[in-house]
Amino acid sequence: MPTYVYKGRNRLNEIVTGEREARNQDELRAILRREQIIVTQVSEKGREFSIPKLGAKKKVKGKELAVFTRQFSVMIDAGLPLVQCLETLATQQKNLFFKEVLTQVRQNVEEGSTLYAALEKHPKVFDQLYTSMVKAGETGGVLDLILQRLATLIEKVVKLKRSVISALVYPAAVVLIAIVAVAIIMIFVIPQFEQIFLGLLGPGEMLPLPTRIVIGISRFLAGWGGLALLLVIIASVIGIRYYYKTPKGRWNIDSLLLKLPIFGEILRKIAVARFSRILSTLLASGVPILQSLEITAKTTGNVVIEDAVMRIRSGVERGETFVDPMKASNVFPHMVVQMTEVGEKTGALDAMLSKVADFYEEEVDAAIADMLSLIEPLLIAFLGITIGGIVIAMYLPLFTLIGKLAAGISGQR
Repeated sequence: MPTYVYKGRNRLNEIVTGEREARNQDELRAILRREQIIVTQVSEKGREFSIPKLGAKKKVKGKELAVFTRQFSVMIDAGLPLVQCLETLATQQKNLFFKEVLTQVRQNVEEGSTLYAALEKHPKVFDQLYTSMVKAGETGGVLDLILQRLATLIEKVVKLKRSVISALVYPAAVVLIAIVAVAIIMIFVIPQFEQIFLGLLGPGEMLPLPTRIVIGISRFLAGWGGLALLLVIIASVIGIRYYYKTPKGRWNIDSLLLKLPIFGEILRKIAVARFSRILSTLLASGVPILQSLEITAKTTGNVVIEDAVMRIRSGVERGETFVDPMKASNVFPHMVVQMTEVGEKTGALDAMLSKVADFYEEEVDAAIADMLSLIEPLLIAFLGITIGGIVIAMYLPLFTLIGKLAAGISGQR
């Protein structure tokens, strides 16, 4: 059996270390637990400095977090001890990084930490929204109910994100294939035609203008111009990413995105749906309204919407109604303001925001479907014009040559 080196605390809260043989780490923890020793660190002797596996994931997907939260809520509702739930769920995880995080959370809970405090130590996995709702659930003694709401929220956010990504995959793939196809034609095919045409031209003759334009573009792309263009595109993408990391850059880009003709309206609906769903869930879970607004602002995904939510928070903090700063922001649609006003007056703000979220999630699905139905013919037209224009430009000299041959044959007759 392997030998493990462990470190932990005994019932007098004294640090103890040692070595022990066991079949695996779980058996070692069970043995030491019976001896009233809480293990904080454990590693197999001789492998204390093992190199992590290459390619190991260092992130947790939204879907994985949603499944974990749903299973966690069911186990808590069934009455299983918190430590046992975490231990079981950690064992089931295929994501090694997530498994390690859950193991650390379980160890902290075993040492007497609250669940939300243990989760707060891993902000890359459990954000402020998650830990705040867990804290509210632990404080109110309704952790199972809060975890159910949290799982539903994460599932809806993941579904919304997945629908947007899946909608963008098709046009992005078509555009990428078109660019690659045109680049291959321009760099490798057109030069072959150019050599043929130059061999057929007589003294003083010129190729048709469209053909000369296509050949000029081909020479540019096949030479240093193509490399320069590629470097400019890469530099532009990197520059935009760095600019977006600055406060001014993020504000300008997010403002521009919201003003785009079709895509901007979809982004606005997505932000409103996220705002309504998250704020509704937080309020229904008992999180204070000021803290709920602060958390919601950080999860909207757009700095313009975030600024509007923070202004709402400032207004509520000053004693104003929820709706007045919302109207003044000119960011939220009129229907959202009306529904929020009704919810605030009737004392059912969380329920009204939930209805708003349901409505705008459906609106996002419909808007994406409409966008796809519009993009598809535009992409087909773009491909037809681009490829068709190149083909016509290459055939024009052949038509001219055929006309000359026909005229020569007629003259001989």
